[in-house]
Amino acid sequence: MAAPVVVMSQPQHTSTTTIITSQPKGWSSGIFDCCEDCGICCCAVWCMPCFMCKTADQFGECLCLPLLDTTCNGCGYVSSGAIPPISLAMRVALRERHGIPGSIFNDCCIMYWCNCCGWCQLAREMKARKSTVTVVNASTTILPHPTYVPQPNYVPQPAYAVQPPYQHAPSQVPPYPQK
Repeated sequence: MAAPVVVMSQPQHTSTTTIITSQPKGWSSGIFDCCEDCGICCCAVWCMPCFMCKTADQFGECLCLPLLDTTCNGCGYVSSGAIPPISLAMRVALRERHGIPGSIFNDCCIMYWCNCCGWCQLAREMKARKSTVTVVNASTTILPHPTYVPQPNYVPQPAYAVQPPYQHAPSQVPPYPQK
């Protein structure tokens, strides 16, 4: 008789998420393409602080975060000569999140000299990239090559003799009445 085989490896279950984007690697619109979305441009021109807060909220940050850019007045012009740190951080974060090529120097220049146009470009970019992401969930089961471990040969135990049926002892058998 052949020895039984034991499989020592169990299947492993892995789950992966693949994100497929069809966006180009650059900005979807230029810095001065305000006519691409006039609603964004008008909102930024008429109430820049509100627009900045709305854009930060849509990006996933605290909506009050842009209010820390105290060097910006209503039209986005930097009056104190400092680069607005929150505006710069938002632009760099969006570039990094979407893999848009660029440099921190370019980001500094845009947010220093044309903060309003920079924020409009951020909002247009988020709007353009919002609808083009497809998430695909896949589940894979990996079956490794089974490892066979031979077991020692089975040796049958000696057979037991058939036992006679149980009999009551004569002193314990109650007497049966005869009819």
